[in-house]
Amino acid sequence: MGDSREKLAFVFPGQGCQKVGMGKELQDNYEAARKVFQEADQALGFSVSRLCFEGPMEDLTLTKNAQPAIVAASVAAFAVVRSLGVVPDVVSGHSVGEYAALVASGVLSLKDALRLVRIRGELMEKACPPGVGGMSAVIGLDREGVISACREARRAGWVQPANFNSPTQIVISGELQGLRKAKELCLAKGARRVIPLRVSGPFHSKMMEPAGLELGSHLENTNFDTPRIPQVMNIDGKMSESGARIKEAIKGQISQPVLWEDCVGEMWKYGVRTFIQLGPGKALIGLIREIQPEACAVAFDGTAPVDDVLRSVREVFRQ
Repeated sequence: MGDSREKLAFVFPGQGCQKVGMGKELQDNYEAARKVFQEADQALGFSVSRLCFEGPMEDLTLTKNAQPAIVAASVAAFAVVRSLGVVPDVVSGHSVGEYAALVASGVLSLKDALRLVRIRGELMEKACPPGVGGMSAVIGLDREGVISACREARRAGWVQPANFNSPTQIVISGELQGLRKAKELCLAKGARRVIPLRVSGPFHSKMMEPAGLELGSHLENTNFDTPRIPQVMNIDGKMSESGARIKEAIKGQISQPVLWEDCVGEMWKYGVRTFIQLGPGKALIGLIREIQPEACAVAFDGTAPVDDVLRSVREVFRQ
């Protein structure tokens, strides 16, 4: 903590960023990315690369497919940047993005990460029958207001905060009746909007606890190495340098809130001033800039040349 120089973080996006064509430019232009997609296809036993590049969107959106596809595309972007000698001081990921970060930090092999997220997606799909639960984004209401609204709404059905994404964006998750009541209460408390999300279930809520219990047995049989790079975890927004502690955090993450605002705050406190999102889209960039307006935040998914992206950020890279 005594190091006063500006630090660099790699961050990895979660479910919802998937789109047909993701990773195609990486595959076409970078050998390091091609190797990742080849390894991913072998590890999963089907062509996740074709699913990423060609879809169809209906298949890519399925949780059991979206999660390994996002991790594969994110690790491919990471492999390209890493091949140029750029090493982060810290890594973090949003929800399933934590698994891509685990590969980047050296905690998991790509094969193990993909195996686990495929299982994770299958378990999440079956944890709650279709039409029972969902998620909504609350815009413009603070933590206390959202927490209070969810607590009051539970008379109608279970609902809870699921993602503390930024000071003005909090996602809630639960039973549909609870979500409807929470929407009404959040708007009454001053929320600008409450937007239902296109997801297949009430993720990061207690309704996912059965999935977490089953996932735990698979985690127990997987080796989690000591991270070569510190990783900030969603479950508590704290930095961890212990493989065992990271495994425990991953166990609980599936049914507990993602504290993304806290994660960014922890990295900022550590001295991070430059954030590179590696993976599809730019979802985390806007959140980071809202949480820390002074941050330098850019995204690399292969749609722009990697050299252009790296030239646009501050000189904080360790070679």
